[in-house]
Amino acid sequence: MVGKLEGRVLLVAFSLLVLGLVFVYSASFPLAMRLFHEEMGFLKRQLLGAALGVVLLLAFWHIDYRLWARLSPLLLGFTFGGLFLTFVPRLGVGGRWISIGPLSLQPSEFGKLALLFFLAGTLAEREPRDFRHGVLPYLVLLGIFGIFFLLQPDFGMFLLYGALTFFLLWTAGARAGHLLGAGAAGLPVLGALLAMAPYRLGRLLAFIDPASFRHSYGYQVYQSMLALGSGGLWGRGLGASRAKFFYLPSAHNDFIFAVVGEEVGLLGALLVVLLLAALVALGYAVGREARGRLGSLLAFGAAFLLGFQALLNLGVVVGVFPVTGLTLPFVSYGGSSLAVSLGLVGILLGVAREAEA
Repeated sequence: MVGKLEGRVLLVAFSLLVLGLVFVYSASFPLAMRLFHEEMGFLKRQLLGAALGVVLLLAFWHIDYRLWARLSPLLLGFTFGGLFLTFVPRLGVGGRWISIGPLSLQPSEFGKLALLFFLAGTLAEREPRDFRHGVLPYLVLLGIFGIFFLLQPDFGMFLLYGALTFFLLWTAGARAGHLLGAGAAGLPVLGALLAMAPYRLGRLLAFIDPASFRHSYGYQVYQSMLALGSGGLWGRGLGASRAKFFYLPSAHNDFIFAVVGEEVGLLGALLVVLLLAALVALGYAVGREARGRLGSLLAFGAAFLLGFQALLNLGVVVGVFPVTGLTLPFVSYGGSSLAVSLGLVGILLGVAREAEA
């Protein structure tokens, strides 16, 4: 028997999944024809990610989340092992993925689940009021992840890991002064990372003055804005985007929302945003209804991951944030991203199932 809160979460997540598959096919078929000589090349790979995601959803829904929290150190170990394998020749792909048969898995995506279970599981047992013993260990763990993400490089994922860590520390009771001080101490490191990688500095400059960089670092954002603007209120029609015909790079991935806005217009794009917002709101409702501190932290963390990543992606597409390379949950192409998004929904369902039992 599915409870009322579980049913709402399932309905919204299923709606996003279906819409995401439709838009992945629509946005990717020109590139799929060029690379695979078939229109459904990317959609077939996305369906594999969806199948893996359903397995994760069912596992987190029906297996007690306390078990996953107890296994979180082991899950973190697998994550670090996977991150290391991305640098192994013939196994690692592009420094971020591992090639396993027809699948290309991104360990940093699955690491979000491991980190969430570890943070919630350890913070549920104590309040991190003391900086040395309550906050610093988590910052050290974040720093270790940062080394891997610097080597990949994947600054957007590191930003997501950092935001989740600080959010759950704050939710669990860490002092705001400790968190603000740690954040301020990291600003020089951020400046050094910008100076070390010219493309990061270029993205920042393009964000500040997009018109001057529209033919270089700001090209994607400029084309994204053109696509969104040309969609108008009702859009050109599903499948009728022009930007996806190799004007807009990553049209099926990071910038798929621009294709959504072009094809189904402002009203269709708002529907996607409202569904994402509804899922995040339901996640926080699950956290408030949870029976224990662990369940609350897991639900709040899962909702935060989905909402914060969606906010960053949408902000990039409309030119509010610099380019981060993060996908739009459920909507962008990426099997690992879709699987983990469904896994996060499974965590919400598992907490809601116990709350409504």
